[in-house]
Amino acid sequence: MANASGSRRPGRLGVGIVGAGKVGAVLGAALRAAEHAVIGVSAVSEASLERAEMLLPGVPVLSIPEIVERSELVLIAVPDDALPDLVDGLAKLGAWQPGQLVAHTSGRFGISVLEPASRLGAIPLALHPAMTFTGMSLDLARLPDCSFGISAPSAVLPVAQALVVEMGAEPVVIDEAHRPLYHAALAHASNHLVTITAQSTQLLTDIGVEQPHRMLGPLMRASLENALSAGEGALTGPVARGDTGTVEAHLSALGNQPAADIRAAYRSLAIATAQRAVDRGLLSQAQGSAISRTLAQGQEEPDA
Repeated sequence: MANASGSRRPGRLGVGIVGAGKVGAVLGAALRAAEHAVIGVSAVSEASLERAEMLLPGVPVLSIPEIVERSELVLIAVPDDALPDLVDGLAKLGAWQPGQLVAHTSGRFGISVLEPASRLGAIPLALHPAMTFTGMSLDLARLPDCSFGISAPSAVLPVAQALVVEMGAEPVVIDEAHRPLYHAALAHASNHLVTITAQSTQLLTDIGVEQPHRMLGPLMRASLENALSAGEGALTGPVARGDTGTVEAHLSALGNQPAADIRAAYRSLAIATAQRAVDRGLLSQAQGSAISRTLAQGQEEPDA
C-alpha cells in the first residue's frame, strides 16, 4: 500500500478511484486538490477515459485490483447495482487489506455492503454527495454548497467527516438503517423535479410557447427558494386556495391531452398537496374534502 511518500505531508492518503464516472472523477479531483495523492483510476469507456484525463491529468489508468493493491483509500464510484458484486469479488480475490479505507459513493447503501471488505480488515465508509454531477470541472465549484450523507463505524466517523470537509462539502451523518429512505428523499426531490419540468415544458410547447424554459425558469426557481426557506407555508395555487373550479378546469384541459402520464402526475400530486395542506391547517377539512372529491372524479378507468 502506498503510504510511504516522503514528499507527502502528514495525514495525506494514497487514493485510488474505482470508476471514472461523473462522480468518481470529480471527487478524485477534489481529494487531489486537498493534497491527497491520487495514485490510479479505473476507466473503460471512451467517455470515462476522457473524463479521467480532463479532471485527473497525469493519474495512471489502472486495473481495479492494481488500484486496490496500491491505495490507502479506495473510493468506489460505480452504479448501485454493481457495487455488491464488485466488493464481494475483490474479497474473494483477497484484494482488500487490513487498515485500508474503503469508501463508496452510493446513496442507497450504507457500510453493510462493504462487509466482505471489512471481514478482511478494511475500514468501511459511505460518502454520498447529495448533488447532481455533470462530470466537469464546474462541479468542483459546487461542492462547497453540497452536503454528503455519510455512514461509518463510530470509531472512524471523524475520518469520514474529515474527508468530506477536505472536499469542501458538509458531512451529514445518516444512520445505516435510514439509508434507503434518505436516498428516496433525494431521488424524489431531484429526479421527479426533472420529470415535472419536462411535463410542464411539453404542455407549453404543445400550445405554441416557443421558449417554455424562459417562462418556467423564474417561476420554478422562486418556488424552490420559497419552499426551502418557508416550507409549506410558501404553498400557493388553486389547491392551497381550495379553488375547486380551477382544479376542475385543469383536469378537463389535461383530459384532452394525449399524455396520460401528465394527467396522472397532476392528479396524484394535487391529492398529496391537498392532504398536506389540510394536515398543516392551510385548508379546512371541508375544503380539502371538496378538492379531493374533484380530483377523484373522472379518474381514468383501467383498460378492459
